[in-house]
Amino acid sequence: MSRILLLSNGHGEDLSGSLLAKYFVKNGDRVDALPIVGNGDNYKKVNIRIIGKTKKFSTGGVGYNSFKGRMLEIFGGQIIYFLKKLYLSYQLRNKYDFYLVIGDIVPVFFAWFSKKDFFTYLVAYSSHYEGKLNLPWPCKFFLLSKYAKKIYARDLLTSNDLTQQLGKKVSFLGNPFMDKFSFFENQSNSLPFNIGLFPGSRSPEFLENLQLILEVLETMAELKYFEEVAFKFAIVKALSKEKISQILFQRKWISVEKKEQKEENDGLEFKYGFITINFNWNLFEDILFKTKFVISMAGTASEQAIGLGKPVIQIEGKGPQFTKSFADAQRRLLGRYVFCSTNYKNKRDQINQTINLILKVIYLIKLDKKFLTSCLDNAKLRIGEHNSCIKIINDINMS
Repeated sequence: MSRILLLSNGHGEDLSGSLLAKYFVKNGDRVDALPIVGNGDNYKKVNIRIIGKTKKFSTGGVGYNSFKGRMLEIFGGQIIYFLKKLYLSYQLRNKYDFYLVIGDIVPVFFAWFSKKDFFTYLVAYSSHYEGKLNLPWPCKFFLLSKYAKKIYARDLLTSNDLTQQLGKKVSFLGNPFMDKFSFFENQSNSLPFNIGLFPGSRSPEFLENLQLILEVLETMAELKYFEEVAFKFAIVKALSKEKISQILFQRKWISVEKKEQKEENDGLEFKYGFITINFNWNLFEDILFKTKFVISMAGTASEQAIGLGKPVIQIEGKGPQFTKSFADAQRRLLGRYVFCSTNYKNKRDQINQTINLILKVIYLIKLDKKFLTSCLDNAKLRIGEHNSCIKIINDINMS
């Protein structure tokens, strides 16, 4: 039995960490988590003990955030919080056999500073961003230290690139955040034409994102074709039914009474012209799997959609997270099946161009037989096969 501490840095990183933690626990290992950003909600869902106090920051880090977002984090106490977490990881070093790092240079630095053996899943970095990965200084130094036992990359290109740069093997064994879809694989995908809508998960940004997506839908509400299309919003629990209803009523949407509503999570349904939208809570994976493509202003959801071989339409937002620069980086990461209006004069022009992209993707899905096959080929290169948790854990156990 091993004693393991997971260090993760972000919402998507916590998701991957929680999935890996579940498999470690099944093997009889003792696993705790130290989420550096956020409350570690994904760990809580699978009953993984969280070490230390947590605090949720609106942007989840300073990477591709807006300048305003960066300032909010710094003055919101992120630096002091960061130093407290760093000291805690050092204090705990003798209680664990090794640290498992998920994210970027921040948790890598935590593990190195603690002088603890660590394994690294570098989900935050990819050679697809620039063609060659330029790790931030001094990340290479940490990864070449005697404490860094094994490194796992998020895609094949990065694996080959880092292996050459570091002179030590860097493996690509898939991405744990895709393992949540393994239990869907035997389900039939002969479903109605659904489009998934993902406004993001961070408050208060998702409120602006939600309203921008609604503006797109309202603009195309007179197209009778969309009477046959179901639009499914994946909503975080922080956004209540009451708040959703208030927003929709203000925008002149009409509530549709559901014939059967067995549970609180059954959601809401609204209509505007020929468009009907459904709001669902706690059904992210289900919506992703059952939709033909997604309209997204989110990070992990877009990666998962591409991993499932589904096209993604982005809408650039104001941030602090899903900014123009974040969206641009995501397109380079995920490849040519992420579509986005980037050269627009104003918001109205952005909305009209986004509608043209929606129509284009529907056309490609329905009439181009090679399109979805190409999407699946891209998924294997950019995201990898499923069941990566078992592959990573077996590889760790063999070392």
